[in-house]
Amino acid sequence: MEPTFNKMTPAGYKAIEQEIKDLKKIRPEKIKILAAAAALGDRSENTEYSSAKRDLGHLEGRLRFLAKQLQYADVVTPANNDKLDIGKFVTIEFMDEHDQITYQLVGKQEANLTENKISFASPIGKALDNHKVNDIVTVHAPAGSYQVKIISIKI
Repeated sequence: MEPTFNKMTPAGYKAIEQEIKDLKKIRPEKIKILAAAAALGDRSENTEYSSAKRDLGHLEGRLRFLAKQLQYADVVTPANNDKLDIGKFVTIEFMDEHDQITYQLVGKQEANLTENKISFASPIGKALDNHKVNDIVTVHAPAGSYQVKIISIKI
């Protein structure tokens, strides 16, 4: 079975690396808390121990997940051309309301609507991928279809 690689921007890769560093910094403290809770006695009825063990387990699970994200990362540097691709910024106009908004097309794990970052795997990301300025694209979303016009593309 061939492994699947996750497309992401260089900034997304660095963000995952930073989260791993941050989690590794707090890991020794979580281990100390677990050891102190274990020293309190009977572990079967020790809520401090159960809670500390669960917290450390969550941290360890997150570290494993993030390590896999980096292991299977396909870091994409946007090409300097006129086609929309991951890492580029796109300004679109919604044809029905004539509202304009600028998004950055990013990897799935980087998507964040409050920062106007949309995933290339989202319905709008899939529709916009590899299109050019002035293209009118139909987006097929779960709530229905709509059209957008690409106003500009920037790196």
